[in-house]
Amino acid sequence: MNDMTVPTETLSIALKDEERTRCEVWTRVMGYHRPVTSFNKGKKSEHRERRFFVESRCRMG
Repeated sequence: MNDMTVPTETLSIALKDEERTRCEVWTRVMGYHRPVTSFNKGKKSEHRERRFFVESRCRMG
């Protein structure tokens, strides 16, 4: 087991909504970073439709 491995017994912990910490998602837009919460309705829709790049799946040539 390395530092990045999560023991199986910790994965079954369920938190109540009041125990959770709200996470703010930021993304890069036009060369700078902005929180997604500040986007207008159209930009939020575009953000949800994004496809994410996974380097390990790409092949050269």
